[in-house]
Amino acid sequence: MPSVSLLAVNGPALFFRNFINLSAGCHTLLTAMPEETNSTDPSASTEVEAENVISRHIASSAIVEPTKPLYVRDRPFRIKLRGSVLALVRLPNRRSVRSAIHQLSISGGVIHLDKPLDEKLEVELIFHIREATIRSKAQMLFPMWATQGWMQPFRFINLAEESRIILEEKLQSFLSETGKAASAGTS
Repeated sequence: MPSVSLLAVNGPALFFRNFINLSAGCHTLLTAMPEETNSTDPSASTEVEAENVISRHIASSAIVEPTKPLYVRDRPFRIKLRGSVLALVRLPNRRSVRSAIHQLSISGGVIHLDKPLDEKLEVELIFHIREATIRSKAQMLFPMWATQGWMQPFRFINLAEESRIILEEKLQSFLSETGKAASAGTS
């Protein structure tokens, strides 16, 4: 197999840690895996396949375009309400707990409680935002100690499409109101 100078092909790209160093002799790049699960025949791979694998890798690593990682999803925007919206948390045993919403988005939020609720507990969350009432099931997540009580995140479970649209509209109105106040304060 002809030896290829990787430094001549990639230049300084080998000095970055996110590039694979092909000169280290990584065996999976030089041999193709057999298609049969029980095959251990070393002649299953050919030199042509190995050269193709290396040339594809060199071609793909020579030009690096910034892309969004696959695991990153666009999160819905969040509004910091700082406790200005009160909420009623209805527990599975039909008892109710009062709380204040500190952050809110269409996927969930953070509420302030005197005592934390169990993690993964499914509750009914009822709150008024502007002129709308949102009533939905929510799952409580791991609580965090605050100086006066507990901050506990939650996520909505099966938020009805109608409620989701209303919630998004009301949150957008908070966002636009905040933008108007900020622009008025800077001029």
